[in-house]
Amino acid sequence: MHRTGTEPLLACVKRLDQGLNQEEWLALLSPRKREEATFHDWTHGADLDTPEQEEEWTSDHPNMKFYATDQETALHREAWIRKHAPGQVVLDYACGRGTLALMAAAAGAALSIGIDISPASIRNCRRRAAAQGLASNTYFLVADCEQTGLPDNSIDRILAAGCLHHLDLTHAFPELRRILKPGGRVYAVEALAYNPVIRLYRRLTPHLRTSFEKDHILSLRELRFAKNFFEVENVRYFHLISLATTPLRHSRWFRPALKMANAIDRLLLRIPPISYLAWSFSFELVKRDRE
Repeated sequence: MHRTGTEPLLACVKRLDQGLNQEEWLALLSPRKREEATFHDWTHGADLDTPEQEEEWTSDHPNMKFYATDQETALHREAWIRKHAPGQVVLDYACGRGTLALMAAAAGAALSIGIDISPASIRNCRRRAAAQGLASNTYFLVADCEQTGLPDNSIDRILAAGCLHHLDLTHAFPELRRILKPGGRVYAVEALAYNPVIRLYRRLTPHLRTSFEKDHILSLRELRFAKNFFEVENVRYFHLISLATTPLRHSRWFRPALKMANAIDRLLLRIPPISYLAWSFSFELVKRDRE
């Protein structure tokens, strides 16, 4: 059951979804956005029929080996959702596989919405929600994150994980601010632009990302820009030494090595400019109660 008061928003979301002819809509997108839609259809498995097939497809992605080391980010993200999602209207912004929307729903969100430009992603999200018994307080739809169509001041919490570098922030930040309720929060986790080794890896693997994405990994410049629309709070940096444990991920030494590396990272990444060498960082964007 949805929380009393969410019905008008849910009705609006359903109208957006039911009024969408995906082929016509995709054809009207800019070339950049069509590339993003096509790329993420591929990365999320356009022709897969079950959650298990989609999970296997995703795990074969060449970058997934690094995500074996992202325990600290995952724990931080999960703790934030457990604290902030219960009873709230939550938006998983550029939801991808819908993991965060489903996590928010399981944590007690009144309504958890996922939007993504990729039709394959949304089909897979709906299958996962049904498989996990979370269809009653989730809704997934194809939408443009830079122009969502959602009502003004309609969302309590927004989860933006690894998506902002796919977007034109001159459009995305105003849109996030428009749909967020006063006092609402955006929780973002993004790759960080500065580490020279990671930058080299990105240059050597252009096929693993879109042409726009590779030139728009976030830096502190984007955080400064965000201050035009939000208060920026709780910036935290993750993963430096921990990345060195990647080759051990299939060995019995991996867990103890990662535990030690994470402990070192927690100390090192508090210290600028060492913190700027981190693989990723998180931050919160807060819409002021009063304008």
